[in-house]
Amino acid sequence: MIRLAYGRSGDKGDTSNIGLIARRPAYLPVLRAQVTVDRVADWLGHLVNGPVTRYDLPGFDAMNFVCDSALNGGGMASLRNDPLGKGMAQILLTMPVRVPRELVS
Repeated sequence: MIRLAYGRSGDKGDTSNIGLIARRPAYLPVLRAQVTVDRVADWLGHLVNGPVTRYDLPGFDAMNFVCDSALNGGGMASLRNDPLGKGMAQILLTMPVRVPRELVS
């Protein structure tokens, strides 16, 4: 997916916030169809224990995913090596996505 989208993530408490921005507007329908709440929850299941919510961002060729109970309590409470959500976009960008041949250049 990294060839289709940019990613940015952050955290607040025990919630991770992941933004995906299509590199080209033509990629957005592919991303919307394949980067679903269920796939994101499954892909990040080793980190996210709560619900995942997707928000489409019209006019930005982007989507935002909010992952609850994702940081083992957050920076102050977690015993994880990296308890923050800063790197979660990079993890999500490794998720495979099938791209129609006509969109690949």
